Amino acid sequence: MEARDSKILIAGIGNIFNGDDGFGVEVIKKLEERALPDGVTVVDFGIRSFDLAFALVDGYQVAILVDALQRNEPPGTLYLFEPNLEDAGQLMPVTLEGHGLHPAQVLKLANLYGTLPKKILVVGCEPAVTTFSDEGQIGLSPSVQANLPEAIGLIETLIPKLQQELTAVNGR
Repeated sequence: MEARDSKILIAGIGNIFNGDDGFGVEVIKKLEERALPDGVTVVDFGIRSFDLAFALVDGYQVAILVDALQRNEPPGTLYLFEPNLEDAGQLMPVTLEGHGLHPAQVLKLANLYGTLPKKILVVGCEPAVTTFSDEGQIGLSPSVQANLPEAIGLIETLIPKLQQELTAVNGR
């Protein structure tokens, strides 16, 4: 399904070779196994920051970014928030490194290419492991893995609410 047929993008972000950083990717894998309503596109962007930036300006009205986020809470804590897009552009300069942009940098980069979705939400999870060895680490920590069903449930609850908002705004 292309963006012009879809109104909501759910984007998984993260590196599966860095343990809990793969949270967004794992959520997307589980969502791909489920029947989601028409108008919803689910994509695992992994570490492909430029692909995500271009997708964000491809006509979606809503984007849900799913990522591991360190906010100094207990591991596995889930977050849902709407980032301040004006602040996101000021937080850090855009660096042209296609496999390592921070989500705030992706939003700033995407904004340079076109119009961002009217609404962007972030579903995040506090990682248990925040430093990684040169060998990497495949798989989520038990605390993050245990909260995958809750994160999926949160997203599945958001979808009809967002679709209802879009219908009210667009009149269809």
